[in-house]
Amino acid sequence: MRATALLPLSLLLLTGCLKEELPVPARPRGEAQRVQLCMGSGYQDQLWVDVASRSVVRSNPKTAWDLALGSGPDAWRVWLNGSGLTTAWSIGAAGIAAPADTAGMAQGRRIDAPSGHPDSTAIGDWRGAQDIHLIDLGYNAFGAHLGVRKLQLLQVTSTAYVFRTAALDGSDLQEHTLAKSGACASSMFSFATGPVDVEPTTGSWDMVFTQYTHQFHEPFIPYIVTGVLTPPGVRVARIAGTDMAAVSLADTVQHPFSTARDVIGFDWKTYSFDDGAYTVDPGIVYIIHDAQGLFHKLHFLDFYDDLGTVGCPTWEVQEL
Repeated sequence: MRATALLPLSLLLLTGCLKEELPVPARPRGEAQRVQLCMGSGYQDQLWVDVASRSVVRSNPKTAWDLALGSGPDAWRVWLNGSGLTTAWSIGAAGIAAPADTAGMAQGRRIDAPSGHPDSTAIGDWRGAQDIHLIDLGYNAFGAHLGVRKLQLLQVTSTAYVFRTAALDGSDLQEHTLAKSGACASSMFSFATGPVDVEPTTGSWDMVFTQYTHQFHEPFIPYIVTGVLTPPGVRVARIAGTDMAAVSLADTVQHPFSTARDVIGFDWKTYSFDDGAYTVDPGIVYIIHDAQGLFHKLHFLDFYDDLGTVGCPTWEVQEL
């Protein structure tokens, strides 16, 4: 993958699978359709996709947000925008207005598990501690570092979060009240602009084409990759080494589904350093159980457009 090598972190990639389910009754389906999307030079755009309509329901620069805070009444977890390797490091109960430095951050920083496992976030369970977290905002699409900010989470209720932010030297101290979005899984926040409307309404999207941080283990290093993530409520089964035409509704019983957000991930393609190009494996087929309860089969065919522009995946999809 085209990516930027970054500092090692100690976080395991976690995934979870649900039990097998019986397929829904057969219904008329259309022919397989090909779709091509382009993420822009440098993969700078995030594309939120509804599989059933084969359409992009929203797009935004990947740097439009830094934090995603769970918006359910009982939600409290805080997620980082991993598209540029945003990382977090707790420095304990220090004063947020006091100057801080990043000495030791290289060893202590953490990423969110790329699987999206709720118990493996970089910030973790912050409730009651009011610790200071140094948030390294990572890099933009063209490799420029975006700086480090302080975050102090103070309170969460059924309707809002209260937290403080500041520059690394303690200046620009601000207190924020971020309302929970009842329509979306997360409420988004940008250190540069404050609350931002980024994530589409829950149930309106099934995949987001984006860069994200994957944890490799040989060697043990986090790395920015380009691929597909799915939201809570969408389940995916992966079938390798098959012909998509042969995949049927019966395969929803034969193959286990996963709710891990990176089950589609990035490895449907490989990069050849000798050729300087990506190759897509069409024999990897995904069955997507979408937010409306429908099943779709999908595989990837290319990562370039007709002009040879990279970051323009072509995929074929058909309802089961």
